[in-house]
Amino acid sequence: MMRKIKRAIRLNPRYGLALVLLTVLILLAVLAPFLGIDPNQTDVSSMMQGPSADHWFGTDELGRDYFIRVLYGGRVSLFVGFVSMIATSLIGLIVGLVSGYYGGWIDSFLMRLVDILSSIPWLVLVIVLSVFMKPGLTSIIIVIGGFSWMGIARLMRAETLAMRERDYVIYAQFIKVPAWKIMMKHIVPGIFPTLLVAATASIASAIMTESSLSFLGVGLQPPHASWGSLLQNAQSSLQSAPHMAIIPGLLIMLTIYAFNQLGQLIQTVYEMEEIHDEDY
Repeated sequence: MMRKIKRAIRLNPRYGLALVLLTVLILLAVLAPFLGIDPNQTDVSSMMQGPSADHWFGTDELGRDYFIRVLYGGRVSLFVGFVSMIATSLIGLIVGLVSGYYGGWIDSFLMRLVDILSSIPWLVLVIVLSVFMKPGLTSIIIVIGGFSWMGIARLMRAETLAMRERDYVIYAQFIKVPAWKIMMKHIVPGIFPTLLVAATASIASAIMTESSLSFLGVGLQPPHASWGSLLQNAQSSLQSAPHMAIIPGLLIMLTIYAFNQLGQLIQTVYEMEEIHDEDY
């Protein structure tokens, strides 16, 4: 596996760049609390300062160190991305697996449910949910994880329909192996690589959605920060301090790019394995 990853990186150096970028971003986010700087500590004597040796990214309108707030914002954005990805992938896998394997009225019911949920604009859904839920990290994760699984469900259903026609699956059904065992032992391993690719894409989508919600003011609330909320706060100082909007916006763009490249790397490695298996 490692040889195939190294080969894929040699063929496309962008994959290596994406891995390095993700590693750096994740390490910075994880190590942020060990820097010993409070992201919410205000200093009215240092408001709106430019980048300097004391404050690498300058300070915001309350004198808070912008570098540490960007790091903590990355912690929130990446956390939302990973947790939402887990929820989205699990729900999508279960729905797609059950729908594709059983077929019939179960398939029709689940796919119509997917169609209905997919037809609801996410912004309208968020506004409605914000009436009943307190804006914050938990609400963001529930909204993204609970209402973004439909694409993965369709993909898993299509993969399950293909796997269901394999000879070993048909034989397992013939000898009366329980359905749950067939799905877990024979179908899930076959569709897992596709799920991994979809999961990396869902992380990028979740980070973008979280940033959009926070930018619109229905996401994470002050004094806590995410990259989206930092973008929102930077609107009032675009002319005097444009770096306050450029830095979180650039980090969002680079993170989404890196996760998309990671998904393509996984897909490339999986295709290499398929070619290797066919050769033998």
